[in-house]
Amino acid sequence: MYMHLIAMTKPFIPALPCMCASLRRASRLLSQLYEDALRPLGMRATQFTILQSLALAGEVTQGQLGQMLGMDSTTLTRTLTIMIRQGWIARRRGEDRREWRIGLSKKGKAQFKIALPHWQKTQDRLRGELGNRLSDDLMTLANELTKSLTE
Repeated sequence: MYMHLIAMTKPFIPALPCMCASLRRASRLLSQLYEDALRPLGMRATQFTILQSLALAGEVTQGQLGQMLGMDSTTLTRTLTIMIRQGWIARRRGEDRREWRIGLSKKGKAQFKIALPHWQKTQDRLRGELGNRLSDDLMTLANELTKSLTE
């Protein structure tokens, strides 16, 4: 009987005094929602973010993409290698032979189009749970924080 009561209570989630810890925890939980939504497509949330970024930015260098996403070079290279192997990313040499320019391939554009409704459903779910004002405020805060940390 007591086990049933324990299972019904919500877990204790303390408010953390550290901005980094609080945002990382929220980010992990948020990522899990998007991972679950994209899993049936064989896609990770990071891969969707790269497809979305390239759909918005067009062809960029790998360094530019890393800056746009706030990703370190090793993690980005590992993810791009998988996406190139899947045929989602087109890559060509830049003017400088050491530079790679990357963009969406035809297959990548198609994959992004297939994934978009799954992503949108998750976006809509979050907006429904948080409300329009809090959703808009969170997006503004996240973008302002990113801008502040990259200047």
